[in-house]
Amino acid sequence: MAKTLFDKVWDAHVVAERADGLALLHVDRHLVHELTSPQAFERLRRAGRRVRNPELTFATQDHIIATAPGRGDETFPDGAAYVRALRRNAADSGITLFDLGDPRQGIVHVIAPELGLALPGATIACGDSHTCTLGGLGALALGIGTSEIEHVLATQTLLLRKPKRLAVGVEGRLGFGVGAKDLILAVIAELGAGGGNGHAVEYRGPAVEALSVEERLTLCNMSIELGARIGMIAPDDTAFDYLEGLPYAPRGRDWNAALADWRRLRSDPEAVFDREVTLDASTVAPQVSWGTSPQDCTAVDGRVPDPRALPSDRKEAAGRALAYMDLAPGDPLEGLAIQQVFIGSCTNGRLSDLRAAAAVARGRRVAPGVRALVVPGSTAVKLAAEREGLDRIFAEAGFEWREAGCSMCAAINGDVVPRGERCVSTANRNFQGRQGSGARTHLASPAMAAAAAVTGRITDVRRLAQGEAAG
Repeated sequence: MAKTLFDKVWDAHVVAERADGLALLHVDRHLVHELTSPQAFERLRRAGRRVRNPELTFATQDHIIATAPGRGDETFPDGAAYVRALRRNAADSGITLFDLGDPRQGIVHVIAPELGLALPGATIACGDSHTCTLGGLGALALGIGTSEIEHVLATQTLLLRKPKRLAVGVEGRLGFGVGAKDLILAVIAELGAGGGNGHAVEYRGPAVEALSVEERLTLCNMSIELGARIGMIAPDDTAFDYLEGLPYAPRGRDWNAALADWRRLRSDPEAVFDREVTLDASTVAPQVSWGTSPQDCTAVDGRVPDPRALPSDRKEAAGRALAYMDLAPGDPLEGLAIQQVFIGSCTNGRLSDLRAAAAVARGRRVAPGVRALVVPGSTAVKLAAEREGLDRIFAEAGFEWREAGCSMCAAINGDVVPRGERCVSTANRNFQGRQGSGARTHLASPAMAAAAAVTGRITDVRRLAQGEAAG
């Protein structure tokens, strides 16, 4: 029987199936961080249970830690108890911890690929909705809640209902100045924030196959903003070359055996999806959000829509969004003044993202009245960027160069946008108050964020690059 990529990975991990349709799945890798795990560990402790497979669980400090240079446990006082709790829980349970000061520390969805913890065909769980990021390497990865964290710690399994299958095909090629962040924002704008509800998404087609691994991770990262817990891309030589030699990837004969298995992780030609949609990559322009949902997005040279022209189920929310964002129907987005820029997050905090932003920042200065933060997604990314001199480019341009962490994406760590100020952000969410009470967030790519920083307004990065070439 023909199977999709998702079917192959799911079926290989089913431990048992119940009459009500729920399946018990084995979890190959469990990732935890300091924000969502303390209660799960405490419940486990009170029940007198132990972590079943500590060798399959990995922990990192990322969400509620300071990103200021020279940080320590107390740099952000409100997070100190969480940091120490994870340290204690990892030590008590025999779990590997990537702590503050560890060169392997970073945002959980950034370090998992770069360390080889995320592998094709693996099932991965983490108490964070953006775990779907790791599907960019062909893993079945999903975010879970606190009770599920406890369940995985105790049993190394999850009880799940199998979702339907959605294929998002992307034909053609992305144009100049357009990247994976623009592509996924365009997909969400086209299908809606609920377009993937109840589905596991497979991204496919020539435009997807042409993406680097880091771009594929960006694409899958925002599957949850599409309404899907799972996003996947079939692994290929691009993925295999990326993984070879990483610390937790197979080696020697194990590598050869794994590679043989991974090459079979593709949807069969006859496989049937429950839904299929197709987009043309060549029609995608640099995107920027105008509202309080990733679906509220348009091309940078577009205008704010009239809520009355939107589908009936979106009209009321769009009206509230415009009031919160202090925008009116017909307003152009390009040229809109901004006061904050955030470059980082599990969506766009990788080395290629920083390179793209640095290419725009090089030889320019952050506009007066703008604060711009660059926050590497991991300590390894930070060190690699510093070896390339990217930190100097940002510093000379007036950007703040920070330590690795979630920073302004979560805004629960001291990095916040002041009330009423506009921020161009490379993160994944823009709901009311996401970056701080009263903050107004415009989602965009790293290149677009850097362009906003140096001009002081939302700017089409293509226009900036073309002007430089003409000059």
